[in-house]
Amino acid sequence: MELFSLIVSNNKKHVVVVFIGLVLIFNIAFITAANEESQIYTVHLGERQHDDPNLVTESHHDILGPLLGSKEASRESMIYSYRHGFSGFAAKLTSSQARKLSEHPDVVHVTRSKNMKLKTTRVNDYLGLTPTAPTGLLHETDMGSEAIVGVLDSGIWPDSKSFNDNGIGPIPARWKGQCVSGEAFNASSCNKKLIGATYYSKGLMNKYNGAFNAAEKGEVMSPLDKIGHGTHCASTAVGSFVPDANVFGLAQGTARGSAPRARIASYKVCWNNEECFTPDIVKAIDHAIRDGVDVISLSLGSEVPVDFEVDSRSDFAIAAFHAVMKGIPVVCAGGNDGPEKQTISNVAPWLITVAATTMDREFFTPITLGNNITLLGQEGIYTGKEVGFTDLLYFDDLTKEDMEAGKANGKILFFFQTAKYQDDFVEYAQSNGAAGVILAMQPSDSIDPGSGDIAYAYVDYEIGMDILLYIQTTKSPVAKISPTKTFVGRPLATKVARFSSRGPNSLSPAILKPDIAAPGSGILAAVPSGAGYELMSGTSMATPVVSGIVALLRQKRPDWSPAAIRSALVTTALQTDPSGEPIAAEGSPRKPADPFDYGGGLVNPGKVADPGLVYDMGHDEYVQYLCSAGYDNTSISKLLGKIYTCPSPIPSMLDVNLPSITIPYLSEEITITRTVTNVGPVNSVYKAVIEAPQGINLQVSPETLEFGSKTNKITFTVKVSTTHRANTDYLFGSLTWADNEGHNVRIPLSVRTRVLNFKI
Repeated sequence: MELFSLIVSNNKKHVVVVFIGLVLIFNIAFITAANEESQIYTVHLGERQHDDPNLVTESHHDILGPLLGSKEASRESMIYSYRHGFSGFAAKLTSSQARKLSEHPDVVHVTRSKNMKLKTTRVNDYLGLTPTAPTGLLHETDMGSEAIVGVLDSGIWPDSKSFNDNGIGPIPARWKGQCVSGEAFNASSCNKKLIGATYYSKGLMNKYNGAFNAAEKGEVMSPLDKIGHGTHCASTAVGSFVPDANVFGLAQGTARGSAPRARIASYKVCWNNEECFTPDIVKAIDHAIRDGVDVISLSLGSEVPVDFEVDSRSDFAIAAFHAVMKGIPVVCAGGNDGPEKQTISNVAPWLITVAATTMDREFFTPITLGNNITLLGQEGIYTGKEVGFTDLLYFDDLTKEDMEAGKANGKILFFFQTAKYQDDFVEYAQSNGAAGVILAMQPSDSIDPGSGDIAYAYVDYEIGMDILLYIQTTKSPVAKISPTKTFVGRPLATKVARFSSRGPNSLSPAILKPDIAAPGSGILAAVPSGAGYELMSGTSMATPVVSGIVALLRQKRPDWSPAAIRSALVTTALQTDPSGEPIAAEGSPRKPADPFDYGGGLVNPGKVADPGLVYDMGHDEYVQYLCSAGYDNTSISKLLGKIYTCPSPIPSMLDVNLPSITIPYLSEEITITRTVTNVGPVNSVYKAVIEAPQGINLQVSPETLEFGSKTNKITFTVKVSTTHRANTDYLFGSLTWADNEGHNVRIPLSVRTRVLNFKI
């Protein structure tokens, strides 16, 4: 996401998005701005004050009309009226008008539009979501047949087999959305599977001053997906059963989503070149709340620095807050800026933030050297003909003259790619007549589908050194490259993907992010063209895996809040892969995964519906977080739509009732409070099992929790102190509440000792 600050320029004209709590009509002198250009702003004021959407829109014109001189000017300027899940509007204003609006006593803040970025068969079997099982979440929910997943992305390709409605019952009666016709998209393309398809382009059009040329950009003005990202994500979440899905014969199997009978509501907010503008996203969330979706799936986000939740930039987080307050979980991608720490995005505590892992399927490209040793290239897919034994040349041994003289013709070139050389070496080698390329590079845990025009294989530096040793110790080195093959099962271990963004949370370090991890590397799902299915990698791909599971959980446990669902995901998560092997975190160097890599761990759909206990949160707990984060009473009151005053003393962020404990600054003994709610057997008894971080003392009170017919919530405390005499990095442990019925309610602990605190 391209980030913009709230700097009001005197020579710009802007679009303003206004969220209105208490509407007051005020008179502001009309300001002429004939020579000013337009941008987009968002002005937040909180909850709507009318139940009738038409009255909400009229109140928007009552605010904007006096500013622009008339209601007619207001109607001409307004591009969106947000009037369902919350109140607000988007309108074209000059910077001085925007500044006037920001000074109004009921305005929380004014935000300039920003461009958010997209974050892009085996998965469900790997996770244990087996449709033939006689028990389990899929069986108990009829595979999610009553659930509706709202996917905010690049649109939908309705002709994909993944969106067939064979065997699916009537559309849920509560559905209020629609399918909208547009260029190359007919509303009749919708069915009992794809029940909603709309698109939002006013934010986009403003960027291009109304002159966006869709054809020139490879786009169409309709819900139709031209990129493939939205179709891929939607089919990953809730795609129907499609036998024999594959890409060039690889990853062959039956494609299906996490909730294969759930319904899709597609909201197109992203366009080619990854242009996703916040006014369009906010309007889509507004409509999703109105339409009746059960979960909102957003495979897009921002980059560091992340946005404050209630400030001048975070339109999306505020809209998501309103969705969560209405009982709709919002599942978001954590970002693709790993493995560097503090890169995680979508960090608001009301969001479910997803990291990406690999799984037990890999694609290997065999490389056979002249000494009959076969090495396995990874991360690239070559589906052409085998390149038989031919000369293997080390690129660094060749001169420019050698290349121009055709010395690479018909040969395999070997090359080390480093930060100093990031050009497309495969394309360069092909243009010089090479038959194949072996590229040694840092692994990324993503899959490059390649073009198939030239044989190529990627290897890491370790294997690269083996190849280089062979070249330098052999008089006439040769090699052959075979087509890529699919490998499934052991000994392939799971790891957090290198690209997956990492914690700790740079905005609020005491709030653990990410929350949960799911497979997001080499995911096969539907796309608009070609063979109909492609492999993609990213936290974008991990997010809909979780969204589909959340949809199943919403149908199974309709009375659970979004926080209870998040808690169930975290406390039942796996710290080993399904085969029992520890999960590693790919990086430099590789290490055991910790909470900043994968939150609670790998999502575990087999346990998530029966966690035993949940760490629930609602209105009061989220307000406690906002107070502890330093937001003022005025901003919080406008967000809530009613007057609110933070208590004195301000509550500690460490006491926000999250399914985790993260202490970024521990110097002396502190006491932390949590409350758990029993969602298991009535007369359950749980005992505390502590795995303390190294050098950290933990004391839980009480050590036993006894629930009964009149006691379904219990508060406990954790005293935490350090034995370290010097500043440490984060150290990790866990607190688990265990009963005799197989429930192990585990939350991660992350503690950093700060004898000398750098935040004074």
